Amino acid sequence: MQDYKYYLEKFSEYGEVVEVKQSLVVVEGLPNLRINEIVVFEDGGYGQVTDISDSVCRVALLKKTSQIKSGEKVSRTDSLLTVPVGEEFLGTMINPMGEIIAPENKTVEKIENKSIESEIGGIDKRAKIDKQLLTGVTLVDMLLPLGNGQKELVIGDRKTGKTSFLLTTVKNQIKLGKTVIFAAIGKKKTDINKILNYFISEKIIDKIIFIASGSDDSENLIYLTPYTAMTMAEYFRDRGTDTLVVFDDLSTHAKIYRQIALNSDKFPGRESYPGDIFYLHAHLLERAGNFTGGVSITCLPVAETIEGDLSGYITTNLMGITDGHIYFDRSIFTKGRRPAINLPLSVTRVGRQTQAPIYQQANHEVTAFLSEYESLQNLAHFGAELSPNVKRVITRGERIIQIFDQKYSEIISSEMQLILLALAYCESYFDIDINKLKEKLLKEKNKAWIERVGEMKNFKDLLEYLEKNKKNIC
Repeated sequence: MQDYKYYLEKFSEYGEVVEVKQSLVVVEGLPNLRINEIVVFEDGGYGQVTDISDSVCRVALLKKTSQIKSGEKVSRTDSLLTVPVGEEFLGTMINPMGEIIAPENKTVEKIENKSIESEIGGIDKRAKIDKQLLTGVTLVDMLLPLGNGQKELVIGDRKTGKTSFLLTTVKNQIKLGKTVIFAAIGKKKTDINKILNYFISEKIIDKIIFIASGSDDSENLIYLTPYTAMTMAEYFRDRGTDTLVVFDDLSTHAKIYRQIALNSDKFPGRESYPGDIFYLHAHLLERAGNFTGGVSITCLPVAETIEGDLSGYITTNLMGITDGHIYFDRSIFTKGRRPAINLPLSVTRVGRQTQAPIYQQANHEVTAFLSEYESLQNLAHFGAELSPNVKRVITRGERIIQIFDQKYSEIISSEMQLILLALAYCESYFDIDINKLKEKLLKEKNKAWIERVGEMKNFKDLLEYLEKNKKNIC
């Protein structure tokens, strides 16, 4: 981008700042200006036009080199906002404008610029979601499966394990060859550094573009974060690379947009959010999907609830836009279960169709059983007075819950997930400590019988095989 003098000489137009509202500037003049155009200030800063009315326009500041004052000159550029994209950004942390934050000494020479707004492909450019996206988390992969190209909302209160789940998923997807775009939206610097350090310590940073905006950044920069991430994902999609995009989180993004809208004197709607907030997020998330040509952008947006309230405005908006949601429950978290996912209140609308038949059968069998287990769980305190059938249901349910418990950052293959779930379900193994058996099998993952199990097509056949081969397995 050139400086103010260059554009003044080119277009022979200038405007003047008449009012400054935090990171929003009101400019008078520039009669040929258009919406979303970039303007350059006399001091070297620049911003994007968000609103035009009568003889004035409102400009969202994206970069300022000094304090903007009334009377300062402004020139138009006749160009819309673009961000740099490319494989050269893999292994870096950048801000929403594409400027590298870490590593400090890295520079990118060959840069392609791409508009942050793109046309959303119609149904003729979409394909059925038919490949499973494996997170490495047993509970999700077995009972709440995700598909490549799915938009799955991750929702829950603060500090209930949402980011931990996302980081585990990112780690597994990178091991399976996928490129990841992780957008941290308006986060504290300490939280950003924790995520960055995790990527470095797990040696997966080379396959990640980490786009971060801090809580102390300008509202306009924070607002752009998910758009930069999606634009970067579209660059890789256009080159035939499957991409996973994480938005952590869109609740913060909505609050930032509300603040910008109120400063712009937009008429407030429900909870003071502007009327186009649903369109804003729907337009962003619809850029993800499974596309013709066998390439996909999978999107995992995050929303934060307060006191477990799932009926909040932004929460219900995002539920309506996405293809399901995974709900992290505070009450389950305090019981010590990890991940703290509330299965009955979680939904995956298109993921089950991506599972192989044996996994679909296991999913159906275990989901139906857990419904029965939940209804009988309150009877457990009766102890010896329980009937043998109720005791069997409670024992099996407890063992399945133990199998679903998983350490932070631990990844379990889909074949081993199926085996462990079947072992917890199988009555003939009730006399064996399931946690010790799980630990033993995870160390023996390359045994021949495990590979044979992976070739089975029927869940009942798997249960019969495990019963007959108990001595070899234990």
